[in-house]
Amino acid sequence: MSKPAILTVDDDVAVSAAITRDLRSRYADSYRVIRTTSGGEALDVLTTLALRGQPVALIASDQRMPGLTGIELLDQARTHAPEAKRLLLTAYADTDVAIRAINDIGLDYYLLKPWDPPEERLYPVIDDLLGDWLRQHPDHSADVRVVGHRWSDRSHEIKTFLARNHVPYRWYDVERDAEAERLVAISGVADSDLPIVLAPGHDPLRSPSTVALATLLGLRTRAERPLYDVCIIGGGPAGLAAAVYAASEGLDTVIVEREAPGGQAGQSASIENYLGFPRGLTGSDLAQRAVAQVVRFGAEMVVARDVVGRQTRGLVQAVLVDGSDDIEARALVVATGVSYRQLQAPGLDAFTGRGVYYGATASEASQCEGEDVYVVGAANSAGQAALNLARFAKQVILLVRSGSLAESMSRYLIERIEQAPNVTVRFHTEVAAARGDGHLEGLSLTDRDTGVTEDVDTNWLFIFIGASPRTDWLGDDLVRDPAGFIVTGADLTSARFVDRARPWPLERAPLALETSVPGVFAAGDARLDSMKRVASAVGEGAMAVHLVHRYLATI
Repeated sequence: MSKPAILTVDDDVAVSAAITRDLRSRYADSYRVIRTTSGGEALDVLTTLALRGQPVALIASDQRMPGLTGIELLDQARTHAPEAKRLLLTAYADTDVAIRAINDIGLDYYLLKPWDPPEERLYPVIDDLLGDWLRQHPDHSADVRVVGHRWSDRSHEIKTFLARNHVPYRWYDVERDAEAERLVAISGVADSDLPIVLAPGHDPLRSPSTVALATLLGLRTRAERPLYDVCIIGGGPAGLAAAVYAASEGLDTVIVEREAPGGQAGQSASIENYLGFPRGLTGSDLAQRAVAQVVRFGAEMVVARDVVGRQTRGLVQAVLVDGSDDIEARALVVATGVSYRQLQAPGLDAFTGRGVYYGATASEASQCEGEDVYVVGAANSAGQAALNLARFAKQVILLVRSGSLAESMSRYLIERIEQAPNVTVRFHTEVAAARGDGHLEGLSLTDRDTGVTEDVDTNWLFIFIGASPRTDWLGDDLVRDPAGFIVTGADLTSARFVDRARPWPLERAPLALETSVPGVFAAGDARLDSMKRVASAVGEGAMAVHLVHRYLATI
């Protein structure tokens, strides 16, 4: 926690030095005592402190100052530090003015000059004021603050990045929160600058890029070494497991993740069928535990960087990273997972991040309180999201194209959905269109059997359909199936892919998870015919490292 500030304001140099000296002698261990000599200077300091998220516990100001009087300053300071205790230093002749200020501006206390000896006339008053302030202000000073519009796609992206990287933050909506209006006013930002991110001890970031945000938070966005034993692309369960096993077994390891650790599983509200957790755990919790293991064993984790290409350079694989230097490694594990497919319906693209979301985090769920929410999908991820959203929403409507959940969803989830009083499943239903002004306001739903279309009002649509691997960056020499899934092991020499595969270049057969490029392995959901389950992804990540060892022993 950064120390709360005590601000002194007095244009008399000798008096200013005296009050600052006395306050520092008693409170410097717990508070940052800042000295200013005019009302204008004090307001500038308060603006900086507010934008940096540094709390102000007390403002002690002289009354008779040129420009702004003490009362005028303390009145204006309510905008910059609304919860600070306000103390007026005044002469006996101004006591009537000070008493009126108690009612007019909510002055907390006035103190007559001189205050000698401070042990009797100053410190008891300050102790009481600071004691009251501390009781009213539990420590949230380390929280990042995000100020923006509720229906801003960039605000959504920033909140998602913070949540998935386990960074505590507070969200302020400029249309709903008075605190958001205050922060926007004192920072002087325009609507085009929003969202702004305020981190303790730092200047505001205006609509920051993901890399800039990661840098602000102290996350690593560049690899530190020129060459690694193994580079792992993707920070989902498969990639994290590979990193844990590789680093723990002494391999120089780097893992590159373009968003946040956890992958799709990291967004799951509850994983209840993962071995060893009978009460289940959230995807976020699983990811956080895994990251702690990765760091403990010494693997590097690079986030907020997009991998855009791969090259074979002799016995080394080079990973091309957008906005950063190439990363070279003797072996490569591709664990990029899959993304939800885009739902094709008129109007949806315009509202992505503005009421239409692919996947869901806890922050979206909490914002749906008391509203009707629609979820598209029939697999476990859709069922888990529906149940999580139902904790806050008035009603959750699960839209399913088929006539049953049994073929695609685990039985335990189906039973919980059937028992949830505010979850409804609409079978044979699909989204035909979306409408709204600046954000989602309604959907058109079509019954696939009858062809009848119904318009419904809603601000929220969460989509969980299908799986689409992002593997085009791997290059033409790495064999994939028509959908983009990576072909590995014995499949490379099967009749199914013989026309696609380049001749295997080595005398030995490809290893089980090895791709058509020796030394490049695939694990998890991006691999052809994988199970698409968290446990199998973790197993493949661990197995990939075993095969990496075997490969490295041959070069």
